[in-house]
Amino acid sequence: MYEKRNDQATRDHVIHPLKSLTRAQFAALGGNAVAYMRAVSGEVLGTMIEDASFDPQGSYQLLMSADGKPLLVTDTEDAVTDWLEDSSLGLATLH
Repeated sequence: MYEKRNDQATRDHVIHPLKSLTRAQFAALGGNAVAYMRAVSGEVLGTMIEDASFDPQGSYQLLMSADGKPLLVTDTEDAVTDWLEDSSLGLATLH
């Protein structure tokens, strides 16, 4: 039986540079160009955003910048899409 291996890669195990970035360095990659959307409950939002009241049983869409800063809270994905059309941000579809 023949087993194909890349012995050189195994010996010289190199960590990809992106895997050694700090959280701040990784967030800076997106800068002010990337955002992501996350469905959250009002209960979770209440712990994330100070001085705001949300229905604990409610379902919301949270739009976050690449560095994790909340940008928009709404109750529909359509509102996020409308908001993004007027901004210079792109929506990350996988995160």
